[in-house]
Amino acid sequence: MDLRKLKTLIDLVQNSGISELEISEGEEKIRIAKQMPCAPTSTMVSMPMGAHHQMMGAAHYPQGGAPISAAEDLAPAEPDGHVMKSPMVGTFYRSGSPGAAAFVDIGKTVKQGETLCIIEAMKLMNEIEADADGVIKAILVENGQPVEFDQPLFVIG
Repeated sequence: MDLRKLKTLIDLVQNSGISELEISEGEEKIRIAKQMPCAPTSTMVSMPMGAHHQMMGAAHYPQGGAPISAAEDLAPAEPDGHVMKSPMVGTFYRSGSPGAAAFVDIGKTVKQGETLCIIEAMKLMNEIEADADGVIKAILVENGQPVEFDQPLFVIG
C-alpha cells in the first residue's frame, strides 16, 4: 500500500466520527485506531441558584437594575463559626458503618477530639476529629461524596 493512500486513510479516521478502521488488500492488513482521550471523570459542582445563567453569559440584574459581577454573584456566603476542613482526599462517611447512626447531626454539641466523620482513603478508614469545641451549625458534604484536601466539611459555632 502506498504512503499517500495510508495518509488519506489516517486523515479519514482523524476527521470522522469513527474510532477504528481496518483494511485488508491481499496479504496486507492495516488497522488504524484513533487514540481516545481518557474517559471523563465524574465531578460534582455546586453553584448557587441562577449562577448557571452567569456562566452562560446571560445578563443578571438585581432589583436596582445594575448588573452584578460574576465574582459577587458566585461568592459563597461566609459561614458563621469555625470551618472544619478535610485533612485528606478520600470519601466522606457520616457514620462508622452503613445503616449506623451518624457521628454528629446539626445542632449537636461537640468537644475537641470527638469523632465527626470518617474519610476513606486507599481502603483505610480515618476517623476525623473535631478541632474545636462548639455546636455543629452545618454539614457541608453529603454521605459517600468524594472530598478534596482542605475542603470544608463542617461549620462549628
